[in-house]
Amino acid sequence: MKLAGKTAVVTGGGSGIGRAIAGAFAREGCRVVICGRDEEKLRAAATDMPADAPAQGSLLAHPADVADRQSVATFFDWATDQLGQIDILVNNAGVNIKNRTMAEMNPEDWDHLFNVNATGTYNCIYQVLPQMRERQDGLIINISSVAGRRATLLGGIAYNATKHAQAALGIGLAQEVGGSGVRVTTFYPGEVNTPILAGRPVPLSDEHLASILQPEDLAEAALMVACLPVRAHVVELVMKATWQDFA
Repeated sequence: MKLAGKTAVVTGGGSGIGRAIAGAFAREGCRVVICGRDEEKLRAAATDMPADAPAQGSLLAHPADVADRQSVATFFDWATDQLGQIDILVNNAGVNIKNRTMAEMNPEDWDHLFNVNATGTYNCIYQVLPQMRERQDGLIINISSVAGRRATLLGGIAYNATKHAQAALGIGLAQEVGGSGVRVTTFYPGEVNTPILAGRPVPLSDEHLASILQPEDLAEAALMVACLPVRAHVVELVMKATWQDFA
């Protein structure tokens, strides 16, 4: 049990990458709390622990909207009460829109994406960072996107901008807090077979979905980072489907 005695919070934990990471952590003995806006998905994820999961691990769920600062504060008060302390924070909550060009989207779309993808990450870090700094120990994993490294038409104007902002937040914070023992890692996954792809302007085939990254691939990477000794810091991690270019 690689994470026995550890605790974690995973945002956007009701489906996709967040759900896979939460499950992987729990199976390795971690006590995990997941949050999201869809209570039905959260309940399903929390009751989906496999029968052979270690007794030391657990997975609890509580609703929260990362774009709502008061909702985030209330959630982290509850999570800290449940866990005692938060050793690992995975900022996974994220959204996109169908109308992705400057000509199609409206200011409300822009604000919505920034409020969730960028400000939502900040809101969660703001709540958990003081206790990590005080202990001089903690890990924050921000799930960005290759769109946070290279702006493309595929992700869309607003999504690209929010993921670049999220990446800059993580890289800058890593430099700021490295001396205090807190590590911050930014993940840049390529296409991942998650529910967010349902929002693509052009639907994807089953063959395409099967050929790209799966949530469990990101979960394995997150588990690797979480299990490293505190002296080792993965600053950035790019992960893509083997057949896809990264240039």
